[in-house]
Amino acid sequence: MSDTLEASWFAQKIIDRSIRGIALETSALIRAGALPVGTRLPAIRDIAYELRVSPATISEAWSELRKQKIITGRGRNGTWVSGDRFIAKPERLASSGIYAAGALDLTMAVPDVTLLPALGQAMMQGASVESLNSYARSRIVPSLERAVMKRWPYQPEAMLTTNGGYNAVYTTLRAMVSPGSTVAIEHPTAMRLLDILEDLGARIIPVLCDDQGPLPQSLDAALQERASAFLFQPRLHSVTGQTVTAERLQALGDVLEGHDTLIIEDDGIADISDATPQSLGGRFPDRTVHILSYSKTISPDLRLGVLSSSATIVEQIQSYRAFSAGWTSRLVQGAAAWLLEREETWETIAAARAIYQQRRDALALALKERGIETRPGSGLALWVPVASEQFAMVTLAARNIAVNPGSKFSVMPSNHIRVATSTLADHVEEIADAIALASAP
Repeated sequence: MSDTLEASWFAQKIIDRSIRGIALETSALIRAGALPVGTRLPAIRDIAYELRVSPATISEAWSELRKQKIITGRGRNGTWVSGDRFIAKPERLASSGIYAAGALDLTMAVPDVTLLPALGQAMMQGASVESLNSYARSRIVPSLERAVMKRWPYQPEAMLTTNGGYNAVYTTLRAMVSPGSTVAIEHPTAMRLLDILEDLGARIIPVLCDDQGPLPQSLDAALQERASAFLFQPRLHSVTGQTVTAERLQALGDVLEGHDTLIIEDDGIADISDATPQSLGGRFPDRTVHILSYSKTISPDLRLGVLSSSATIVEQIQSYRAFSAGWTSRLVQGAAAWLLEREETWETIAAARAIYQQRRDALALALKERGIETRPGSGLALWVPVASEQFAMVTLAARNIAVNPGSKFSVMPSNHIRVATSTLADHVEEIADAIALASAP
C-alpha cells in the first residue's frame, strides 16, 4: 500500500455504510495495518460516490475519528491517518514528561502518606459491614450514609457511592451529558476534569474566576452558549487554592436560576479545606450533583467518593454503572464509615491540614521574597505566574525539578506553572531560587 488510497479500494472494504459503521470499519482497517499511519484518505466526495452515501455521512464518520485522534486534517489539505489509538487516553494526565532519576517531582498534588489515618483497624471493621459479598447493587451502606450526612451541605433526596471522586464525575457526565454537548467549567480547572470532557467530545466553555470563585458574568456568558452542564469546585479549588465565598455561590445560583443547566459540584479536596462544605443542591435539588472525594483526607487506596442528587438522577447514574462496576465495595464503605465516626480521624485530618498550609505558605513566602506574588489560599499546590511557560519548564527541568505547566489546566492561553506543595517538607529555598529564574522574562 502506498501513501495514497483509491476510493474504489476503500469502498470494497466497507460493509456497514452507516456513520457508525464507516467509522468502526475504517478504524479496523487502520488497526490491522491495511491503512498505515501517513496514508492520505481519498476526498470525501469520492468516497461518498463509491459507497453510494451522502458526503455528510462521510464527514460525520471522519468527525468521530478525529475526536479519537485516529485521523487528522480536513478540507483542501486532505485527511490523513495519524494514529491507531482506539483506547481513550487521558492526554493531559499522561503527558508529564521524562526526567532524570532522582528528580524532585512536584507534579502530583497528592496527600502525604505519612499524614493519612491508619487503615488496619478500619478494614477489619469494614469486614463486618452488612450484606458483605452480596451481589445486590446497593447504592450506599446505611452506616456510611449516616456518617456522611453529619457533614453534608444539604439534605439530598438520594446518595450513591462511587470508586473515587473522578469516577463520580466521569460516570455522571457519561450518564447525563450527550457526547459533543457544551459544558461550562472553571478556568483554570483540574486537568483530569478536562481529560474527561475532552474524551466525551464536549465543547468546553471556560468560566473565568477571581479570588472569590467563578465570575457570575462569565458563567452567564457560558450559559448563553446553551451549556448543558456547569462543572465547578464549590469549596477549595484544587489548582489555584482559592475558596468560593458564600456570597459568590449565591450569585452563581442567581445566574443559574433562569436556566435548566445540570450543576456538577466536585469537592475533590474535601476537608483539606477548613471552609464549611457548601452546595447549590439545597436550592436546585432536581439538577445538582454534589460529589465528595475521600482520597485526599482518608486514603487514595480506598477509592471512595460519594455523590448526592435527585432520586431520578441517581437512578440514571446507577443504571449507567450497571454496565461495569455495579456497586462500590461494601468493605471499603464500612471502613470509611468507621473512620468518619471516630474523633481521632478528624484530629488527623486537622493536623494534616495545618501541615499542608505551612508547606504551601513557606513556598509562597520564599517566592514573595524573590519578587513573585502568588494568591493567598490553601490546599496541596501553588499556582505560580511566569513570563513564559515553556521557558519555565525548560529552566526547572535543567535543575531536575518537575512541575506542571499551566496549560494542562486550561483550554485558554496560560502563563503559569502549578507546583505541588503537599509533600514539600524541605528544599524550599532551593526550589524558590529555581522558580525565580524560571519565571523571569
